[in-house]
Amino acid sequence: MRTYPFLLAAVSAALLTACQYQNKTLPILGEMDIVDGDTTYHTVPDFAFVNQDSQIVTNADFEGRAYVVDFFFTSCPTICPKVKREMLRLYERYQKENRIAFLSHSIDVRRDTVGRLREYARGLGVSAPKWHFVTGEKDDLYGIADDYFSVAIEDPNAPGGFDHSGRLILVDARRHVRAFCDGTDPKSVNQFIKDIDLLLLEQEF
Repeated sequence: MRTYPFLLAAVSAALLTACQYQNKTLPILGEMDIVDGDTTYHTVPDFAFVNQDSQIVTNADFEGRAYVVDFFFTSCPTICPKVKREMLRLYERYQKENRIAFLSHSIDVRRDTVGRLREYARGLGVSAPKWHFVTGEKDDLYGIADDYFSVAIEDPNAPGGFDHSGRLILVDARRHVRAFCDGTDPKSVNQFIKDIDLLLLEQEF
């Protein structure tokens, strides 16, 4: 996996998390601007994708809720099965928690049709609207990965033909990226669960 410069801001911000825990809040990751005394944080832009039920999924579907994001493809021969096991663990933990949802972007727009995503979701025993598996235009999918501080590109030299991150990303109800973890590492995901619980506690106020 190559190192991508645009990830450095997110990594640096994540190092502040320990201090933020003392104040019972997570940091907002990414660059921020101060204009006329007002602070503006990085936000996830508007999007529109198609999920496993042929329904259009937009930011409005997550209004008032936090959500966990990842990037994958169903024929991935390397990290995706590990990441999906951890995502499934989160899904089961928060299945009855209405303030959290899940969003998985397929980066294989040619093979991962709506029907294939539907069968994949059924195989995991999960369903929308709690967990959306989405596809769409390649440029849109790859472009929004940057906004989540993740990686999704075609690479003929990579296993399966794609270079992608195994990162799980936590986004709050205001479209701010608040935390991430290595979705292939259960210990990292354990810490991520603490981040989710902390964010849910924050959203109670």
